[in-house]
Amino acid sequence: MGVPDKDPREEVLQAWFMDDSDEDQRLPHHRDPKEYVSFDKLAELGVLSYRLDADNYENDEELKKIREERGYSYMDFCEVCPEKLPNYEEKIKNFFEEHLHTDEEIRYCVAGSGYFDVRDHNEQWIRVWLKKGGMIILPAGIYHRFTLDTDNYIKAMRLFIGDPVWTPYNRPHDHLPARKEYLENFVEKKGGNQAIDAAA
Repeated sequence: MGVPDKDPREEVLQAWFMDDSDEDQRLPHHRDPKEYVSFDKLAELGVLSYRLDADNYENDEELKKIREERGYSYMDFCEVCPEKLPNYEEKIKNFFEEHLHTDEEIRYCVAGSGYFDVRDHNEQWIRVWLKKGGMIILPAGIYHRFTLDTDNYIKAMRLFIGDPVWTPYNRPHDHLPARKEYLENFVEKKGGNQAIDAAA
């Protein structure tokens, strides 16, 4: 009875620090021993996460509420798998290049699964495993990358404020206002003298 309720997001999102191996990017890349990362730690990096009803996304009141509160007027779907994505090999390589965007990146997994890797305050990679029912919001200006896992399939809803702009700015792009704002809001505020020389 005294056990705290489990966070429902744990069933659709998990995060951990990555090892330094250059094996297949689609493997989990856990450290040994495994080091998991909490939702609070992700939130400190500006990464927000939700658990939603992926079988009912058309009528989901919670999704509607998030869209209204955050101004996500645009919506489409993206399927990433060898059969559905033209120039699959090239696209997957591009997605896995470390990059940032000048707007939030919002992905809601309605089928399949995949990995979003984000940098923490100390430049270490955190791997976020997004599964069916999980939604992740990456803040503008955070360096990140994406890959499928070994199941090789994800179908994700993409949300955006206004007309979508999917431009990736591969690292280094530290002169962009979005990057400077990200550092001010999430890195320097948190770390004080630990502020990263992001061009390193």
